[in-house]
Amino acid sequence: MGHIELASPVAHIWFLKSLPSRIGLLLDMTLRDIERILYFESFVVTDPGMTTLEKGQLLTDEQYYEAMEEFSDEFEAKMGAEAVQALMKDMDVDGEVARLREEIPATNSETKLKKLSKRLKLLEAFVDSGNKPEWMVMTVLPVLPPDLRPLVPLDGGRFATSDLNDLYRRVINRNNRLKRLLDLNAPDIIVRNEKRMLQEAVDALLDNGRRGRAITGSNKRPLKSLADMIKGKQGRFRQNLLGKRVDYSGRSVIVVGPTLRLHQCGLPKKMALELFKPFIFGKLERRGLATTIKAAKKMVERETAEVWDILAEVIREHPVLLNRAPTLHRLGIQAFEPVLIEGKAIQLHPLVCAAYNADFDGDQMAVHVPLTLEAQLEARTLMMSTNNILAPANGEPIIVPSQDVVLGLYYMTREKVNASGEGMVFADAKEVQRAYDTGQVDLQARIKVRINENVFNDEGETETRSEIVDTTVGRVLLYNIVPDGLPFEMVNQKMAKKPISQILNACYRNVGLKETVIFADQLMYTGYAYSTRSGSSIGVNDFVIPEEKASIIGQANSEVEEIEAQFASGLVTQGEKYNKVIDIWSRANDIVAKSMMEGLSSETVINKEGGEEQQESFNSVYVYADSGARGSPAQIRQLAGMRGLMARPDGSIIETPITANFREGLSVSQYFTSTHGARKGLADTALKTANSGYLTRRFVDISQDLVITEHDCGTEQGLTMAPIIEGGDIIAPLGDRVLGRVLAGDVVEEDSGDVIAEAGTVINERMVDELETCGVDQVYVRSPITCETRFGICSQCYGRDLARGHVANVGEAVGVIAAQSIGEPGTQLKMRTFHIGGAASRATASDNIQVKNTGTIHLNNMKTVENTRGELVVVSRSGELIVNDVNGRERERYKLPYGALITVGKNVEVEGGQVGATWDPHTHPIVSEVAGKVAFESMEEGITVREQTDEITGLSSISIIDPAERASSAKELRPAVNVVDKKGKEVCLPGTNVPAHYHLPANAIIGLSDGADLNIGDVIARIPQEGSKTRDITGGLPRVADLFEARKPKEPAILAEISGTVSFGKETKGKRRLVITPKDGVNPIDGSDHYETLIPKWRTMTVFEGEHIEKGEVVSEGPPAPHDILRLKGVEALAQYIVNEVQDVYRLQGVRINDKHIEVIVRQMLRKIEITQSGDSNLIKGEQLTILRFLRSTITFKKKGSSQRNLTACSGVLLRHPLLLNLLFLQHRSRKLREFSPKRQLPGSVISSAD
Repeated sequence: MGHIELASPVAHIWFLKSLPSRIGLLLDMTLRDIERILYFESFVVTDPGMTTLEKGQLLTDEQYYEAMEEFSDEFEAKMGAEAVQALMKDMDVDGEVARLREEIPATNSETKLKKLSKRLKLLEAFVDSGNKPEWMVMTVLPVLPPDLRPLVPLDGGRFATSDLNDLYRRVINRNNRLKRLLDLNAPDIIVRNEKRMLQEAVDALLDNGRRGRAITGSNKRPLKSLADMIKGKQGRFRQNLLGKRVDYSGRSVIVVGPTLRLHQCGLPKKMALELFKPFIFGKLERRGLATTIKAAKKMVERETAEVWDILAEVIREHPVLLNRAPTLHRLGIQAFEPVLIEGKAIQLHPLVCAAYNADFDGDQMAVHVPLTLEAQLEARTLMMSTNNILAPANGEPIIVPSQDVVLGLYYMTREKVNASGEGMVFADAKEVQRAYDTGQVDLQARIKVRINENVFNDEGETETRSEIVDTTVGRVLLYNIVPDGLPFEMVNQKMAKKPISQILNACYRNVGLKETVIFADQLMYTGYAYSTRSGSSIGVNDFVIPEEKASIIGQANSEVEEIEAQFASGLVTQGEKYNKVIDIWSRANDIVAKSMMEGLSSETVINKEGGEEQQESFNSVYVYADSGARGSPAQIRQLAGMRGLMARPDGSIIETPITANFREGLSVSQYFTSTHGARKGLADTALKTANSGYLTRRFVDISQDLVITEHDCGTEQGLTMAPIIEGGDIIAPLGDRVLGRVLAGDVVEEDSGDVIAEAGTVINERMVDELETCGVDQVYVRSPITCETRFGICSQCYGRDLARGHVANVGEAVGVIAAQSIGEPGTQLKMRTFHIGGAASRATASDNIQVKNTGTIHLNNMKTVENTRGELVVVSRSGELIVNDVNGRERERYKLPYGALITVGKNVEVEGGQVGATWDPHTHPIVSEVAGKVAFESMEEGITVREQTDEITGLSSISIIDPAERASSAKELRPAVNVVDKKGKEVCLPGTNVPAHYHLPANAIIGLSDGADLNIGDVIARIPQEGSKTRDITGGLPRVADLFEARKPKEPAILAEISGTVSFGKETKGKRRLVITPKDGVNPIDGSDHYETLIPKWRTMTVFEGEHIEKGEVVSEGPPAPHDILRLKGVEALAQYIVNEVQDVYRLQGVRINDKHIEVIVRQMLRKIEITQSGDSNLIKGEQLTILRFLRSTITFKKKGSSQRNLTACSGVLLRHPLLLNLLFLQHRSRKLREFSPKRQLPGSVISSAD
């Protein structure tokens, strides 16, 4: 390679300036000092000889000359890169390593430990790799080959050149000048200056702008250095190595091809001729139609008849790849067999549009030709559109009909009262077809038919059944195209989008791939045919405005006026007024929408007997929405109900709603109000796309090396799966969550103790039904997070490959699939935070639980006391009330707040609609767990408490004055209610020897008087809740990013570090001291007798004095920090938390993603371990390393060290992740190159890729 021999050594700027400075770390000097040496500001002592100076000591000019006078030439001091090089040459690396190893265990200071372990790591890297430290200073500078820094002549005799040429020229000029000066023995000061300039020139060449001002070209633009050439989207990797232009490709606009079959695409003849040119030339020569390539070329250009014949032959069974940008998941590139068409647009099969997210409003697609036989084979077996029927994200069919097709199928399977031919009876389906063709019966007529169906029995064999069913003509016609093996009942319903998807899914699972593909095509043709026949279209009269609308709005207006009046007289605050007004309007909006949908959805008709009958409406607007073809109730509401509440640009809701709808038309002010939302929508869409793409890249980056490498790792670990139930609704049933997973433990029926399924079985659809019938509530399944495979992951822990429907094969790149599945729907998520206003804030202020289903009440994780009235009072924080149905299956699950009254007992049967528990939503009670007499402590009227008498009721109550408002003498007083027995002795809390002291926070209201009798379960005091503030909840994309980046929330929940009894110690000015005393009296963290921490006073505490709390329970409310969950509750709790939180975001947008994809990413976030005790290993305390390296290191050691799992953020995993090349492709390329060079790691060597 061409190179420049430097006249004086030069330090490499990457090892100098990137933090932590590698040279600085090695020599144990600060960066500032090293820069002073390198840039010729100070001397450094390289050999002190017998003098009092120290090696590595910095000397200014004066100090140097003084030392020279004193010691003459007994010592040696140099400056510049030579000095640094000399210091490094003299270094005994092995000796340093040994010294550090001894020093580290002896250090107590955290900062020192960090520094020493960093230094040790670097020195060990040099030792292990055989690199020498002095190599960080260059004596020779390689020159980039000229083709990578071209010089291009422009017209007009000027040249355009790469910036690198300028930078190299500066280096050469300065180097030559320095050589000359050295030859001439120039004065020291001139040579020094020249050496400094050479150092700066080399710095600029390697990384311009990293030190000092960037060197600029003639146009004031900083020159692009070598480092800039590699980084960023325009850098070498992303621009040229990963994304090249390819030949044998073309692009064109797409149009719909409703006559194609699923595996076909229409390719314009002109395009095909160009793409398949080499094949055509070859064929022409082989046939003897052309003698040379040149002649063949001429023939093709003339487009003779033979050429077209040969093109048709060449193209036969030669798949082409179609790709639509942006390619967000693997279904964005699929293979099709081309069909030659006239025109210039590519024809695309309508059913694959969902996978491409394509529509025909001008989208373009690219065509690529696989040339080699292997490529064609791969395209046909793996990428053919007929092999990609299921979405890898959730295992559901992705070739589901939409829009026109759905409309047609829906129209043909609807019922119509009194249609011609109603009540006729037919012998079989063929007879129905004949009657329909001759016009004897209407498509929607209700008839009776004998249906002969071939279905699978429980053993999986087909059997023929024959029965007479009530159905409609359309459904019988539709059943004609359904493949054998599917029962008629699947078709005997109105076919909206959901049932169509279900029937395709059932078809794939029961009948197989080939039949499903044929069936999907037939469905599409039928759908198009009947949607044409239906002649559906909408006019303005189809939007029926409900008659009740005016009265509903009138009532809402009068309610709002009432609240305005209350506000004017000061009864409610501004915030309460705002919340209530928004509540009223969102409720009114819902009522209008409901009555509008009722009006649209049904109509009264005359039946055969001449009586009136209600039937589902054939109103076109309703038909569109109900079938799922186009539009939704929310959109129809805006057109025919009322537009409702709008948001301001900052996201808060405007109090005055738009009461008009689009049919009535908006007034100017209403139109103006609605512009905010529209504008925000457009701005969001643009931001969303970029952000979503970036998120996907980060996911791919951390998970791309996860591949299935073995069949079974043999672990018995797993995660417990249970249905996700919020309130009375099952959001995600157990069956959906465990389908396709492998059991980690036996599933046992509770009553009989029989094993339903053994560990190691894959849960398929049939088993899901079995679990459902046996009433199994939770299942222990294998998970990618707990997989113990060393390199990659095993197929048993992963379970079913969702896109294929069988257990994943070895070699499947599950990491990338997971990343794409989570990233792809990113564009559909909302961009910014929502405000909880309207509907959501109404939901939070509930004050009771109404059971929906009949069943038995169970209390989970709940501590209760019984009051004098025999009701149970909840005195725990995380308790749940569960309703199980007759078979013992969990149906509902509710969180109960502290102080709630359970109005029904434990294990009692309840009816649907019964109230199970009540509480006051506006205050937090403090409940007594003991009986006795009340004794007030530190309660002095006007100093710590004030007495208030309610004018209306005449009742008096005492409230605690906030310490901030008290006189300085009373700030330290802590008002409390103590419970004493008749003799005045303190009563202890049940099961402990802690006296019952209830310390009261500021603003608490006490309804008792001193000396009053107190019973168990009585309320001692109430703490008023703040008026509901409209908190922002981070939703959508930012929330997903926060979770995977493991960001700590602003004010995280404070969790209990150990289990024990709560008490409060001495307060400081702004903080409270929380003390937790463990039962056995030993703090597991440091061996002391209690654990204490300071908590700011403005945080609301959810625990009271004397309460028992478990490790990991919430002490102060807030969003939980993932690191805390991992530390206190373990890996499984963290996995559940991240999976559920991410799923919540996607579920809100109606996106389905399988849990295992999220688990795969979480596995990557959890693959670091932090060493907490090093034992006799050579690992350093505080060091972070991958589990794999940890296992490899610990095999050889006797004494146990200890370690804890560590959660790394998505982008953090990247930086600390050794596979060199894949890292360079994403971010921080130069940083990684610097980090890996001392270790001499080769890209993708076995060791590094494994770590």
